[in-house]
Amino acid sequence: MVPTYQQMGDWLEEIAQQFPDAFFEELDGGIQLEQQALPDPDFPPGEMYTMGEYCHDMLGRYIVLYYGSFVQLLQDEDEESWKDEIFATVAHEFTHHMEETAGLHALDDRDAEFLRQAREEYGDGGGL
Repeated sequence: MVPTYQQMGDWLEEIAQQFPDAFFEELDGGIQLEQQALPDPDFPPGEMYTMGEYCHDMLGRYIVLYYGSFVQLLQDEDEESWKDEIFATVAHEFTHHMEETAGLHALDDRDAEFLRQAREEYGDGGGL
């Protein structure tokens, strides 16, 4: 099943309310949902997508989820799977936010290691 953009936005809003208010401190831009998919350019087309990002730039601190990336990777999944992945993605991005505000980077390091290993699986060991 593929929910509409609006339906995913509604689910995201419900899921975000499950997180403690403290997680939203210094998250000036809140959580946003973008329409597009965000494929990772370091992988063959259709193989790796960015589901969400924690951003800290001139607009402030905010989390973005990419509806199109969810569609690409979850199109054959049921509603529960979609909600589970939305929750997991929001939790992951909140972890980036919390670590950054504390001056830590353990999740950044784990993400980089995951991508390094994935690139190795695609046979080039570094960049496609």
